[in-house]
Amino acid sequence: MQQETSFPCGRADMPIVKELLNRVPGKFSKELGIEVQSGPEERQKWFLAAILYGAPISGAVAARTYRVFAANGVLTPKAVLAKGWDNLVVLLDEGGYTRYDFKTAAKLLAVMEALQANYQGDLEQLAAASRDYPDLERRLCELAPGIGPTTAQIFLRELRGIWTAAEPPISPLAQMASEHLRLTAPGLDRWQALAALKQRWQAESVQGYDFADMEAALVRLGRDYCRKPARMGCPMGRLCGREEKTL
Repeated sequence: MQQETSFPCGRADMPIVKELLNRVPGKFSKELGIEVQSGPEERQKWFLAAILYGAPISGAVAARTYRVFAANGVLTPKAVLAKGWDNLVVLLDEGGYTRYDFKTAAKLLAVMEALQANYQGDLEQLAAASRDYPDLERRLCELAPGIGPTTAQIFLRELRGIWTAAEPPISPLAQMASEHLRLTAPGLDRWQALAALKQRWQAESVQGYDFADMEAALVRLGRDYCRKPARMGCPMGRLCGREEKTL
């Protein structure tokens, strides 16, 4: 039996997951025009984008920079390697990635070189060789310095249900937002929060979306609103328990 959830304003019947997806965009890959479920080429595109998102830089700059790479046809390991360091820096600067341009150009070359050497440039081979999630994360991180758990998890959380081993823990940002929306209880670890959110998704799944969309929407909410002191302007309004306390 599903535990009853208490919502602000006494609206216990509020379909909060549907409201979340109506008000906040879902998967970051989809926003970039990447359909990760469509095949290996699309997942390779998302891997490149995830590396860009993995730096401590704004999501808008990362997205703009990915679009610069896409416009120039630099989306595959071979294309990245063919560009070379100098030309990658030019593309990164064009996207506004100036603070991390040199470091990221070197990282992209190292990652794609390792992917070519160890997996014939094929992420699907890397995934097939992975026994479980820790092994999959380790293999991604070992491609090059600078690919850490955060970047791996950004990439893998949108591949849930596509790669068997793609089951990262919930993002701390998503967990923060889910607690504010009372989708999960406070005090859970990241794996417990993931399990609770999956149960909630099963109960309130929304047509046209998948669990990764809900998770990405929660990440956006946590990044743009929950972790900031200013509480006004949250798209979830009074559905957010944190917001309610400040009114």
